[in-house]
Amino acid sequence: MDPNASLLITVVGAVIALFFFFYILPVNLWFTAQLSGVKVSLLNLFLMRLRKVPPSLVVNAMITSTKAGLDLTSNDIETHYLAGGHVNNVIKALISADKANIPLDFRLATAIDLAGRDVFDAVQLSVNPRVINTPPVAAVAKDGIQLIAKARVTVRANINQLVGGAGEETILARVGEGIVTTIGSSTNHKEVLENPDKISKVVLNKGLDSGTAFEILSIDIADIDIGDNIGAKLQTDQAEADLKVANARAEERRAMAVASEQEMRSKAQEARAKVIEAEAQLPLAMAEAFRSGNLGIMDYYRMENLKSDTEMRDSIAKPAPGKGKQS
Repeated sequence: MDPNASLLITVVGAVIALFFFFYILPVNLWFTAQLSGVKVSLLNLFLMRLRKVPPSLVVNAMITSTKAGLDLTSNDIETHYLAGGHVNNVIKALISADKANIPLDFRLATAIDLAGRDVFDAVQLSVNPRVINTPPVAAVAKDGIQLIAKARVTVRANINQLVGGAGEETILARVGEGIVTTIGSSTNHKEVLENPDKISKVVLNKGLDSGTAFEILSIDIADIDIGDNIGAKLQTDQAEADLKVANARAEERRAMAVASEQEMRSKAQEARAKVIEAEAQLPLAMAEAFRSGNLGIMDYYRMENLKSDTEMRDSIAKPAPGKGKQS
């Protein structure tokens, strides 16, 4: 083998071995940590490689926290990284909370981060409150006038309630419920228009931020508009409904009267049919009476005379057609 080629292979192998050595044992990172006052050993950095934890992430986080006066260990940072947390975000949140005199320790910060919330944004929200605009909330006063209100809710994060606390949707729902209750309990809509701060005071005193991740600082009514006259509309609808019910009942009574009249006519027709049937049987009965001797010829004449007298009296009693009673 050519001596030059052998020397080149040896040099390349040495460079690769040296690079691998410094990769496994990040001496430069350890040296930087020592200069920054962070106590971490080369063995610990080597074990981080084996645990698939980036040593640079841990060392830089420890340097940042140490310079900020925070007392964190490499084991704490490694544990949070292996749990799937955002190390840099937690470190920034801890530094911001410390500078703003907000009580936040590493344990609570990691719990908030692992719960899926942005802990740094939460700290910023605790320092700089946020204004939430509610959607238009419609409510009806006791006089039947509808009012449509819009509110601005100023909130800040409640660090201790971020884990398991309700979010902005709950705040908006509770504020809307408070607005509806306050307007609905007002005797006159003019009272609400004259004193919109009444809504703010009543709603704010209800403790709507209980169990949420926020603390309500203020509730301001931004706008109140007059809507429809719900009371008059309801009365109109009720009157129309009553009219329909009355018409239905009248139609029912008319139908019953018609049915009753038809039933009476049917009964009268049945009675007349029975009379006609009985009259048709009369000649047969008289013939039978003649044959049996129960009816004599003189009896028959007397009956005919009586019938003629009755018809004559009826004709005399009835006025002639077309002639009325003279005055």
